[in-house]
Amino acid sequence: MFPDWLNIIFRLCMALLSGSIIGLERQLRHKAAGLRTHMLVSLGSALFTLIPLHIVGLEPSADALSRVIQGIAAGIGFLGAGEILRESSQQSQRPEIHGLTSAAAVWVSAALGIAAGCGLWQLGLIGALLTFVVLNIFKKLEKWD
Repeated sequence: MFPDWLNIIFRLCMALLSGSIIGLERQLRHKAAGLRTHMLVSLGSALFTLIPLHIVGLEPSADALSRVIQGIAAGIGFLGAGEILRESSQQSQRPEIHGLTSAAAVWVSAALGIAAGCGLWQLGLIGALLTFVVLNIFKKLEKWD
């Protein structure tokens, strides 16, 4: 029983760490979806992923886990859409797209939480670091254009 709790705590902490890597970058850039948002999205995704892994016992149903992951991906799309619409409506009367990168970062945070929830912490950390690189390095490359 005790090692199982340690495993759960480790997975949830890895989800928080992954989300915080992306969220900190967004927070430093003064984006609406910042540190806490990304951490909570990643943590929530990990929690939703852990539920079917623990409800059905030692042999998780691939169908149940697949449905949870699909639900998370679809649900996060609504958060992203809200971010894009919120950003766009504040700028001007003409249609503009703002917040797309933040919406994508929230979506990636959810995927990192799923990875952590499944125990794929290496995948989650590598994904978080690569996302951080994309958000920082490629932003500088875009400015050269």
